[in-house]
Amino acid sequence: MSSVIWYLYEFARKSFFEGVTDAKSKHDIVEKPDRFRDFPEVLKEYCIACGACTQSCPSPHAIKLVRDGDNDDGEGQTYPVINTRACIRCGFCAEVCPTEPKTLLCGENHLIREEFNIIPSKRQYTVDDFLCIKCKKCIKSCPVDGAIIERDNKIAVDQSKCISCGNCLEACPVKGAMKGVFIDNLEDQKAIIRLVVNTLEEFIESKEDELQSLPSEKLLKLQLPLSKIWDKALQILPDEEVALEVIENATDRLKIRIITWDESKCEKCRLCVDECPTGAITYSPDENKVERDSDKCLRCSNCYQTCPFSVVKYFIAKFLLDEVDGEKVILITLKESQLANR
Repeated sequence: MSSVIWYLYEFARKSFFEGVTDAKSKHDIVEKPDRFRDFPEVLKEYCIACGACTQSCPSPHAIKLVRDGDNDDGEGQTYPVINTRACIRCGFCAEVCPTEPKTLLCGENHLIREEFNIIPSKRQYTVDDFLCIKCKKCIKSCPVDGAIIERDNKIAVDQSKCISCGNCLEACPVKGAMKGVFIDNLEDQKAIIRLVVNTLEEFIESKEDELQSLPSEKLLKLQLPLSKIWDKALQILPDEEVALEVIENATDRLKIRIITWDESKCEKCRLCVDECPTGAITYSPDENKVERDSDKCLRCSNCYQTCPFSVVKYFIAKFLLDEVDGEKVILITLKESQLANR
């Protein structure tokens, strides 16, 4: 009975009612922390319509790009619109937004490592310093400020800002100076390159008679249909875009050294045997014969420069993937090396 009276007394106190009516949450609970990710806020005036936000979004239909109507002042503004019923507030769109200030805000951004880019892309763009002529057309074509920079007299791509739009690759006037490297299936790409090199070597070596009779200063031009390689390449990597570009890049920069061996001219002096660094050239006393093992040969040209009887000829082969009569072919040009020989 005494406890009931005590409760009635407590409820009747003025401070009890004040506590109920003036109740407030603590300050540190109601204030959102900096890294809290709300639905993205769109500041459309900064948008450059690069589409990086839509590419990075893992939720279907959460972001779409829209464009205002054109008017007398020019083209309508393009900008992203967030569908809050589909958005999962992952913040990827704000992370990858390349504008400064950002078009999309949804809390403090995570620190993206330089080598890491969450935009799903098959390519990573890099500059070949050897081929780059510093024309800076890639910088001018890039829609993202600071994604391609000049530093220490070199042009470089900032991978943390690159949105993989490919504008730099189209703008580059030097083939191969700007590269869109496929970053997946690297071992498969290597296997395709080995396939290309081995096939071309076998094809050229089958033309040894033509090479032997080729006059100095003359060119031997050959063609190998891409179809000889294509099916095997697709068995290794069944992505036609990647396979074709890997083959094209490989052939464009490939140089193969070719050694021919005219045994009929050999006088068995064996100078080449001693000069060969891999033991690819041997002398058989029983047969009184000097032989070359092409599998061991490094094509270093020591034998070519040593032989006094012109048994060895040394050629440089260059390649280009092109289209002839509607068919893709690898054009091959061979020329005897200008290295001095005896």
